Amino acid sequence: MNRMIGCCTWIFGPAPLEDIAVRAARAGLDGVELFGDVERTDPGRAKATLEGRGLSVFSITPADADISHPDTAVREAALAYYDRLIDWAMQLGRPLISCHGQVTRIEPVSSQEEEDALLLDAVRRICGAAERRGLEVVFEILNRYETHQVRTVRAGLELLAQVGAGNLKLLPDAYHMNIEEADPVAALLAGGGSIGLYHAADSNRCGIGEGHTDFAAQLAALDRIGYGGPIILETNAPGPDPFTPVKGSDTPDVVEAQLAASVLALKEMGA
Repeated sequence: MNRMIGCCTWIFGPAPLEDIAVRAARAGLDGVELFGDVERTDPGRAKATLEGRGLSVFSITPADADISHPDTAVREAALAYYDRLIDWAMQLGRPLISCHGQVTRIEPVSSQEEEDALLLDAVRRICGAAERRGLEVVFEILNRYETHQVRTVRAGLELLAQVGAGNLKLLPDAYHMNIEEADPVAALLAGGGSIGLYHAADSNRCGIGEGHTDFAAQLAALDRIGYGGPIILETNAPGPDPFTPVKGSDTPDVVEAQLAASVLALKEMGA
């Protein structure tokens, strides 16, 4: 299958979008998952910048927003951010809106039961806001070192069933599945038509081929379930802090090299 391949712009850190667009195009990408910095990124200018390099906006990844926090003020601020994000995204075309809980919060503030219920309500509200604007939502499945909620495709399918929104699908990530899924290929097959987007980074979160993930098997699974969407690369430069993409002054060069090598590897596998 001739798939589109993109990257999350977050992996370049604070680099200007103009520079990211040049690097992404040079690496052979077709588009991006744009970081949702609604305050500092003009959507019209961003769209023009990316299109000028032949890049589409496939999806939007959110900034920090704790949508399941038991403090009402914190939670409502997070949901207000998503409302702004959805309006902002509409000016970029019809990208998928990615959502998830607060990255780095790995245990409940109140109780697991309460926060799981709050997550359900928040995702319903995000999906409702997106539906009113004609947009689709994907819920990203993270790992235990980034979240205390929804860490497997099975848990994601349960979330979808409980939310009951027609515009909601799942976003599994090969890196997170390497940690949480006993069998990532089986997880993708179980996800089936409920998978709306797919992220790729190797087992060490570097470029495709730098770790031990069996991407050929995962691509075959995506073919079997009829997934026709893009592959979004979310590689990271090597370094000790998983919560920042900036590992040194050479981060943009390292990431660009990872992306270029990943594109070649994926295409050799028939992506």
